[in-house]
Amino acid sequence: MTTLLGQLLLWNKIITQDQLDEALEEQKKTKKRLGTILIERGFVEEKTLNDFLSKQYGVKSVDLNSIEIPREIVKKIPANIAKKYVLMPVGVENGKLKVAISDPTNIFAIDEVRFVTGMNVVPLFSNERSIIRAIDKYYGTSTELEEIAESLDEFSRDINVLKESEGEIDVDQLEKSAEEEPIVKLANTILSRAVQEGVSDIHIETYENDLRIRYRIDGKLRTVMTFAKSMAPKLISRFKIMSKLNIAEKRLPQDGRIRIKSGDKDIDLRVSTLPTVYGEKVVMRVLDRSSIRVELESLGFESNDLKKYMSAIKKPYGMILVTGPTGSGKTTTLYASLNKLNREDVNIITVEDPVEYNIEGINQVHVKEDIGLTFASTLRSFLRQDPDIIMVGEIRDSETAEIAIRAALTGHLVFSTIHTNDAPSTIMRLVDMGIERYLIASSLILVLAQRLVRKICPYCKKEVYVPPPALEEIGFSKEEAGRMKVYKGQGCDFCNDTGYKGRIALYEIMPISEKLRRMILDGASTDEIRKEAIKEGTSSLRMSGLKKIKEGITTIDEVMNATFY
Repeated sequence: MTTLLGQLLLWNKIITQDQLDEALEEQKKTKKRLGTILIERGFVEEKTLNDFLSKQYGVKSVDLNSIEIPREIVKKIPANIAKKYVLMPVGVENGKLKVAISDPTNIFAIDEVRFVTGMNVVPLFSNERSIIRAIDKYYGTSTELEEIAESLDEFSRDINVLKESEGEIDVDQLEKSAEEEPIVKLANTILSRAVQEGVSDIHIETYENDLRIRYRIDGKLRTVMTFAKSMAPKLISRFKIMSKLNIAEKRLPQDGRIRIKSGDKDIDLRVSTLPTVYGEKVVMRVLDRSSIRVELESLGFESNDLKKYMSAIKKPYGMILVTGPTGSGKTTTLYASLNKLNREDVNIITVEDPVEYNIEGINQVHVKEDIGLTFASTLRSFLRQDPDIIMVGEIRDSETAEIAIRAALTGHLVFSTIHTNDAPSTIMRLVDMGIERYLIASSLILVLAQRLVRKICPYCKKEVYVPPPALEEIGFSKEEAGRMKVYKGQGCDFCNDTGYKGRIALYEIMPISEKLRRMILDGASTDEIRKEAIKEGTSSLRMSGLKKIKEGITTIDEVMNATFY
């Protein structure tokens, strides 16, 4: 159906050959349905595709985004049937059940719905993405959580709230309550929903009267559930048991790990507990191991910047530094770089705190400072392990910086991260650490600064008017400001009414040219280095953001919040 659909859309002049080729190429990498890719890339409107396919199938189409499905209708089809066949009940007419389905020719699905409901079925067409969103909305969140909430109410009535007095905890009771079915089901739902929604962090927070669950999606936190505070000890104990932490220890922070499988995805959760005034807070970093296979080409590099970066990572030795705040995607860029270089004839070793993803073919070491396994001590050992490429998770002190730089000067390619605001200020950061300028100038190949900004939701993306003077003020030329289009997401079910879906990186790529090396040696200031870098073709983070605005990928607000100049 994939090739046929593409050809049908092409023959009817709904898409171009270039668009079809681009979508088919992405499909090879992502395995997504062709229709979904065409909509996400903005090559075809969702309604246009729905109307076209409904004519091909000879059935009416339904826009699931524009209707509200009553709870009694949703309950007619069990969640497992809806998810199995990707279908959604939408209403009853003349005693017949109207069902939205992405493949109306699937007689097995129609027959099973008829058998389960005892009703005749009227199939309606809707694309797969819309149906999945509706399933998530009506089954994944509402129904499932309603059932859990009901069982938790009964659970609360049946079990006394755990008592703590003078620091004594009934560990047996705590452990028993953490294994009760409602708590297990709630914990599993929190994790499965997080994976489905692409959450990067899960926050479980105890307050005076409430237990709050928040998800960080595309860099922003939002509340997804709240419960009575009495649930906190039980739920937190459940996660501590899953991550093999000490449930009796509530006075000190603890770190653990959970590994789960969701569908075809292997997910690691890095668990951190913290004692607060009203009880423990748990934060779980969600690490999708499939995301480490991301290609450099898909991270958001401009073509010219990608060429500069690819040229740098192919050098036989030297140092490449990636800089930016926590959560700016530095680790993803580094792993994508190592994946590009990971070959049988190359020995790659990393030292990280912690190791976020395990990569086959790469030797990874987890820092354990309590036993003396620090970045610096591990780096010294690395040099006796015959490495070709070394990745240091973070340069935190002068000792680590100096060893890494000397490794770069003795025939090794070294990758690392450092916390600075932009690429030019990295030089002064190293100087402040006590590193000699001649070592910096001799070893450094390239500095890459990055930020993550949210992408406009493709389903509710609309053009908005911004006065040309306002566009000029943020950095566009007068000519650009007069003719460019600006977009913003209006908010829809797909993006949880945020107007954004997914993130993309802004990059500032600063290769160290011969002139910049001389300037570093001569003690040039950060501003002087920045001016020379821009003169040589480096795009600042703001300039990278302006390009993304111009291309309709992100909004002015996102770029202004992420960049200074």
